[in-house]
Amino acid sequence: MTPANLIETSPEMETFLCERLLDRDRPISERFRALFSLRNLRGPAPREALVLATRDSSNLLAHEAAFALGQMQDAEALPALEEVLNDLSMHPIVRHEAAEALGAIGLESVVPLLERSLASDPAQEVQETCELALKRIEEQNNVSNMGDVSDVVVESPFLSVDPAKASAGCSVEQLREVLLDEEKPMYERYAALFALRNDGGDAAVGAIIASLGAGSALLRHEVAYVLGQLQNKAASAALTDIIRNVNEHPMVRHEAAEALGSIADDASIALLEEFARDPEPIVSQSCEVALSMLEFERSGKSFEVTV
Repeated sequence: MTPANLIETSPEMETFLCERLLDRDRPISERFRALFSLRNLRGPAPREALVLATRDSSNLLAHEAAFALGQMQDAEALPALEEVLNDLSMHPIVRHEAAEALGAIGLESVVPLLERSLASDPAQEVQETCELALKRIEEQNNVSNMGDVSDVVVESPFLSVDPAKASAGCSVEQLREVLLDEEKPMYERYAALFALRNDGGDAAVGAIIASLGAGSALLRHEVAYVLGQLQNKAASAALTDIIRNVNEHPMVRHEAAEALGSIADDASIALLEEFARDPEPIVSQSCEVALSMLEFERSGKSFEVTV
């Protein structure tokens, strides 16, 4: 799938964005502005800058760079993403995102690596991501072999490359049962989650919020991400509980912070300001970026660097 929001820019602006992304002396919010702009470009320079950013000292920035490479679905990024997944010295949030990006790009050549990581990675969230990526690639290949290429990639109404294809033909209650069933395979639960997101009604949102109690940190983080996409204030209380829970996985708290930034009511903003001082950098930087995005939005400007 080619994202609909590709932009063209001058060589000078492209160079500026790459340098800004990689400048560790700049505030994290400025570097994220450059990252969000680069993911809408194509070519070797944006790709290489994002690849280098996957090795950044900020785990939040590094994981977002890996996510961007997956959303871009650039096969040239595969070797770098494979290296990240293999490097056990890197934070699990970054390796998880590399595995998800490999699934988003979707080439069968990465299957052996994903299978090895599924069997041996010490982090459960990385194992589960590899499981999702393998199932996504398998599903795409099955559809391709049936000759119905149009069904291989269904564009998300949120313009995201999702790690699972949304379930079809199920009621909200059926989707809720699958999402909340701890015995169901992770891919099925993700597929139910995205179907509920696409529905977007009150019952669907209620089911998504209920799944914030899932046993899997990976699933909880994806649920928080989806609630951010939906921007529904009904999720504010549950997301607040998550960011306040210092025992919660940082990847879940980070997504809760970003979701609260999307909801952007007064209570959410106050909470982001409070937790911008959190001792966990993944959380504090998420709050800082979210607050910066809100500032741009309120001023009527795009958070992405204009070209």
